[in-house]
Amino acid sequence: MLRGVRGATTASSNTEEAIISATEELLSKLIEVNQVNPEYVASVFISATEDIDAVFPAKALRNFPGWKFVPVMCMRELPISDSLQMCIRVMMHVNTTQSQEDVVHVYLGNADVLRPDLGKNLES
Repeated sequence: MLRGVRGATTASSNTEEAIISATEELLSKLIEVNQVNPEYVASVFISATEDIDAVFPAKALRNFPGWKFVPVMCMRELPISDSLQMCIRVMMHVNTTQSQEDVVHVYLGNADVLRPDLGKNLES
């Protein structure tokens, strides 16, 4: 079954280092808690708010062994007034036997306010 695995985080600043670091942390947690094997990932969408433009957050995924051939795409979030700034969101499309209810969605940093009803804040 194909499932969506969601997560979000915030970068501390609009620098390559801060954006890649925040994205790596989020991806690492999503992969770990959902036991994601890149061989079972159909694609990954990564979006960022307008104030993030120093680097493509998707570049962070290439730092993970075995993820070289996983299709990944970056896109811009809609510029909604009063929305969370410096926000990076991830949607992984994963083939898994987990039920929809058992998929763990991860929200780190200031993004923990986005979906408190279903997200898990798993900051180290």
